[in-house]
Amino acid sequence: MNLRELAFDTLLSITRDGEYSHIALNGVLEKYQYLSKQERSFFTRLCLGTLERQIWIDYVLDLFSTVKGKKMKPAIRTILRMGVYELKFMDAVPAHATCSEAVKLARKKGFGNLKGFVNGVLRNISRSLDTIELPREEPAGLSLRYSMPEWLVEEWLSRFGREKTEEILAAFLEKAPASVRVNTARISREALQERLSAEGVFAEENPAVPDGLFLSGYDYLLGIPAFREGLCYAQDASSMQLSHKAGVKPGDFVLDVCAAPGGKSIHLAQLLSGTGMVEARDLSPAKVALIQENIDRSGLSNLRACQADARVFREADLEKADLVIADLPCSGLGVIGRKPDIKYRMTPEQIGRLAALQREILHTVQRYVKPGGTLMYSTCTVSRAENEENAEWFLREYPGYCLVFQEQLLPKAGWQDGFFMAKFQKAKA
Repeated sequence: MNLRELAFDTLLSITRDGEYSHIALNGVLEKYQYLSKQERSFFTRLCLGTLERQIWIDYVLDLFSTVKGKKMKPAIRTILRMGVYELKFMDAVPAHATCSEAVKLARKKGFGNLKGFVNGVLRNISRSLDTIELPREEPAGLSLRYSMPEWLVEEWLSRFGREKTEEILAAFLEKAPASVRVNTARISREALQERLSAEGVFAEENPAVPDGLFLSGYDYLLGIPAFREGLCYAQDASSMQLSHKAGVKPGDFVLDVCAAPGGKSIHLAQLLSGTGMVEARDLSPAKVALIQENIDRSGLSNLRACQADARVFREADLEKADLVIADLPCSGLGVIGRKPDIKYRMTPEQIGRLAALQREILHTVQRYVKPGGTLMYSTCTVSRAENEENAEWFLREYPGYCLVFQEQLLPKAGWQDGFFMAKFQKAKA
């Protein structure tokens, strides 16, 4: 298997055809499970790294190419982007090998007439990498240094200041260990650590949550027997904190209105210790099937999945839930570190539409909360319009609720995604 060709095909499906990066990469890694750990690592790093650094890479290409990146054929632009990433960030690969492989790939993909152009651009860049200077003015400087769109950098600078903004941007580029939640209904955290150690996986306790672990030293998650058996689930530390802070009580009925893939629902069912019921809903049959698959792996009986549109009010659910979880569709700016294509897809206009959708859903689902019950609103983004402004709107629109707390968790390298949560309590009758 030619790994560069595989990376080329994957990147083209993302940048030209619009496929989501995590779906594209997971599909390839699942299809080619026979690849060695080293091969999987090279492929993943080349794909994600090229995506992560795309703004900086395109800036460099425009400096050294007579044809600007936007006017290049998508295939040639992708080959050159991969080459520039290798030259700058993959020291183990000799420059001559990078240039040679890029030329071979151009020829194989039907662009033999452009092999001289590809070779010339990459060789010129390889000789001048250490002399490239970035603009000093902001937000352009930070945008290029961390490959983040200027409008996002500008927004975060105005909210958080220079130091905190740069911490956020740096965190997105740091490789983080896999974060998993222990299925405490079947095994303790300590026992799972021992089991994983026996399987050759290093598991470090997550100090933010009592049932979280960080995994490293493994090939891929589905290759870990304990993961396949449902003894742990992939879930970020910030997301786990929501379940612990929701204050679920034995016997509660919990409604999770946008639940796929089901991580929070399963976590809450575990915290109920076999009592009560968690109903996990989502819009499409495919998402409900994914939730059900994870429920089956969990071995929990106080949990069910069903299909429902969260925007549509269901009279039978009026004031039925002790706890409603509204972890709603959002811009995803908090998970750019794991899904780098988000930063190129999202626009301020799309954020406005998402904020409106979130309000539409909140308007509906707040009616399901019992008097004295709780509504937990959350997103995996760092966007004032979707987070703080929506919380403020909710309190104005529904004075029967009070704000217990709200928290914007910022991305931290190797620690957590960006995440927002707001806990509202409904007045007792």
